[in-house]
Amino acid sequence: MTIRTIFLDRDGVINKEVNYLHKVEDFIFIDGIFDICHHFENLGYKIVVVTNQSGIFRGLYNENDFQKISDWMLDQFKLNNINILDIFHCPHGPESKCRCRKPKAGMLYKAQKRYGIDLKNSWIIGDSETDIEAGINAGISNTILLAKSSSSKAKYLANSIKEIKKIIHF
Repeated sequence: MTIRTIFLDRDGVINKEVNYLHKVEDFIFIDGIFDICHHFENLGYKIVVVTNQSGIFRGLYNENDFQKISDWMLDQFKLNNINILDIFHCPHGPESKCRCRKPKAGMLYKAQKRYGIDLKNSWIIGDSETDIEAGINAGISNTILLAKSSSSKAKYLANSIKEIKKIIHF
């Protein structure tokens, strides 16, 4: 059996953008993120986070720092009765030849393989074109860009996370 998934970028979608976020005290959830995640779960979707973390490559923080903030974030979701299926991250730099750094689809394929995800009937929500391209590269046509941009490969544009209920509602 395959599952339908909402893939969420972390920085700029789940939390406010902070360059190289790695401290809990700097983590601020985007207003409406818990409500929209309840909405996704009520529609039968699982939630997976996919995030580029080049700060690890750059030596600004390490895997342990990333894991601490991820565990804290997952605890906050649990306190709000939301289950995040998993978090996948790419610790490599922008010039890396890895397969996981968005816009490459490696993290999405890894999630698909681990959980039996139906990529064709899943969604990806990001705040940059690389998030959208990663989804497209994995065969996800349901893409949402959170931005005020009008030029994107995304199927849908939304100004805020709260607007997504108008897009994903079936």
